[in-house]
Amino acid sequence: MGKVLRCGELFPGCSVEARGETEDEILKQAAEHARKDHGLSQIDAGTLAKVKAAIRTA
Repeated sequence: MGKVLRCGELFPGCSVEARGETEDEILKQAAEHARKDHGLSQIDAGTLAKVKAAIRTA
C-alpha cells in the first residue's frame, strides 16, 4: 500500500502531494519540493518530525 504527503497540511495553500511506496521515497520528494518551491535549503529536526507525522497511507 502506498503513502502520501500533502504539503498543504504543513504549508497551507500548497497543493503538492508526494506519493511513494516508502517513507524514504516520500521524504526525498518532499525535500526536493521544499527546496524548489518553498526556498528551504535545509530541513531542521523539528520540521522533519512534522513531515514524517504528516505522511499517511494512500
